[in-house]
Amino acid sequence: MKVAIYGAGAIGGLLGCRLAAAGAEVTCIARGPHLAAMQARGVTLLSGGQRMVLHPCCLSEDEDAGVQDYVIVTLKAHSLPGAAPKIARMMGPSSTLVTGVNGIPYWYFYALEGPWRDRRVNSVDPGGVLWETLPPSQAIGCVLYPAAEVIEPGVIEHTYGDRFSLGEPNGSRSPRIEALSRLLISAGLKAPIRTRIRDEIWVKLWGNLSFNPISALTASTLDRITTRPDLRALCWAMMEEAQVVAEALGVRFAVSLEKRLDGAAEVGVHKTSMLQDLERHRPMEIDALLGAVVELGAMTAKPMPICEAVLALVRERARLAGCYP
Repeated sequence: MKVAIYGAGAIGGLLGCRLAAAGAEVTCIARGPHLAAMQARGVTLLSGGQRMVLHPCCLSEDEDAGVQDYVIVTLKAHSLPGAAPKIARMMGPSSTLVTGVNGIPYWYFYALEGPWRDRRVNSVDPGGVLWETLPPSQAIGCVLYPAAEVIEPGVIEHTYGDRFSLGEPNGSRSPRIEALSRLLISAGLKAPIRTRIRDEIWVKLWGNLSFNPISALTASTLDRITTRPDLRALCWAMMEEAQVVAEALGVRFAVSLEKRLDGAAEVGVHKTSMLQDLERHRPMEIDALLGAVVELGAMTAKPMPICEAVLALVRERARLAGCYP
């Protein structure tokens, strides 16, 4: 089975290593010093007290990887529109795109019964470019739970988590999703197939839409955001607004708001990805994590005054840092 990992940084590199060790024909697409190191020395994975060195094919995004059975995208959401034409080159009629991207995916309304079926989400897919370039009929949803970091070029440290939840947009257990689940399980990973993948997307997003922008605005770590009464109350208010929107779209939350907050508090002293990006002057995932949710609020006519205010503030904070257009 031919699998390309597009965006083989921390999570993508972890996935590529595990799949290569399980015997898949893996191509890792990366860039910069990390790519150069992987090409020269292979990919080193530090996980569970063990050190593993793998030598998958590693290419730049401008090289021809050929048509793949699965293309697993682990880019930041804002990078996806620019990468779409290059990803499309790896997609044949039978290929499957696996979107391991945070936030609301571009295919969210594809095959979703209701008044908004097949609607585009402009915040993550400006002008519908992704929808047209990467047909949503070829897409599978994936919610990523592992934590990993590129500690030096070519070296990935996996700290916790091994679940990659999968789901067809139409909720079916298709042959392609079952084959992918079996492949991930053979690589020592958990890969449950969800018939309601949007529910799981929202549970993860529920925290990200509040914790990430608040951390970027305050420079606070997750433990403070979720336990200081004033910051926890702000998270709660944002999450309540988002829950109303999600439920209007048919989402069912399997956990309570309080349990979601408490679970995040257990992670402890942790900088969110948005705060890390701000500190490193990298583009921030504002629109996928919060902008899209506010867009859906307007679409469903649900008021979101707190989320709108935080969105305005974090966008301006990012603009001043050169991390947002």
